[in-house]
Amino acid sequence: MRFDGLSILVVEDELLLRKRICANLEGSGADVTGAETLKAAGTWLKDMGADFVLLDINLPDGIGTDLLSDECARDANIIVMTAYGSIEQAVESMRRGAVDYISKPFDAEELPLVISRALQAKHSARIDEHRNTDIRSSTEFFFGAALKPLKSNLEKIIQSDKRLQTDLPPVLLSGETGTGKTSIARWIHYNGPRADKPIVEVNCSALPEALAESELFGHERGAFTDARTSRIGLFEAAKGGSLFLDELPSLSPPLQAKVLTAIEEKRVRRLGGNKYIPVDARVIAATNQDLNRAMAEGRFREDLFHRLNLFAINIPPLRERGNDIASLAELFLKRLCKRHKLPPKRITPLGKRNLISHHWPGNVRELAHELERAVVFEDSNTLDFNNLAPSAAPAKSRTRETNDWFNEEFIFPESGFSMEDAINRIINHALEQTDNNVSAAARLLGVSRDYIRYRLEQPKK
Repeated sequence: MRFDGLSILVVEDELLLRKRICANLEGSGADVTGAETLKAAGTWLKDMGADFVLLDINLPDGIGTDLLSDECARDANIIVMTAYGSIEQAVESMRRGAVDYISKPFDAEELPLVISRALQAKHSARIDEHRNTDIRSSTEFFFGAALKPLKSNLEKIIQSDKRLQTDLPPVLLSGETGTGKTSIARWIHYNGPRADKPIVEVNCSALPEALAESELFGHERGAFTDARTSRIGLFEAAKGGSLFLDELPSLSPPLQAKVLTAIEEKRVRRLGGNKYIPVDARVIAATNQDLNRAMAEGRFREDLFHRLNLFAINIPPLRERGNDIASLAELFLKRLCKRHKLPPKRITPLGKRNLISHHWPGNVRELAHELERAVVFEDSNTLDFNNLAPSAAPAKSRTRETNDWFNEEFIFPESGFSMEDAINRIINHALEQTDNNVSAAARLLGVSRDYIRYRLEQPKK
């Protein structure tokens, strides 16, 4: 059992026992320090800190459990050691904040198990913040005939994962918004060798720039104004499992560099910390952007791209999947009728043609929403989706590049056009898309935060 990078303070006045405990834990890779008094322990925690404290109750200068209420020990995970095996004493210690207890006499080899159990509880609490309670039910993915080559490549990745077992290479998923990148990430995780470990999901575009580093890599107490306690990052929380970084290019280039370091060196350093912590998380990254363009514009690091691009999977948009659109719609329709407790509905041949001919700018997500609307609002048990026909994209627009937002059919009004108003509308749209996160909106628009703030501060005409 390894505890590389973990700092442990052993507070025990019996010299031989303290040395035996320290020697046993040092063999596991931990950074172990001994203290024989309550005062020495408090001084060490105040100056250096510790991840874990093994605390004897009876010490020469006081009762060990007094340390539980000391400010200097707030960040430490305290395991109480008691010579009397008193249940009352142990319960009181746990009530005051101890994470576990162990009764003397004990075999020093028992300690790694106690520490491991406490570590697992700490990781589980962090993972619960990002847990999707219905995640396993959302891992099914309809491949169909159109995505048969994609499924073949995914299965090859899984076969490689099962051969390697450890040090799994990152995976890069690309595709338009709504094509199913999150579902594919879950499919990779739950079909691979880490299925029994956690998958931690984070939308990078939703992380405020000031907190993104702390969220991903953790922080120590005092690292910034509101950092009243230490906190593990998501790289640590995903230990042994997978870390899904959705919209990774939304991170700033300096943070992208730290993500690259974490992937390559398999270690992180918490914000405000001075030691490296080993991590073992399989990174699955996703983007809806053209990364070649992002690199050319300096928004995405080339070295990170080449590190991620080993196992690159591009998910085609729904409009390119032909007859599979109708098959996927029938699958969704069956599930939705069951969910809403309604009799089964049927898609007519005309309805299938309308579904297949629609442009689907929102991809699979738009299809699912369209079907749910039909299930709820259509009284008939047959669906023809005639309302989709007018919204199908013109043939000319279908040949445009995926990321080309410009409508070539637009005609300037004879009364004139306000460029200033158009810029403001674009900025407001970007802010709506990013929940008013100025930094994220600036990254989407390829401008500085100061530029957006300047535009927002201008008086409205």
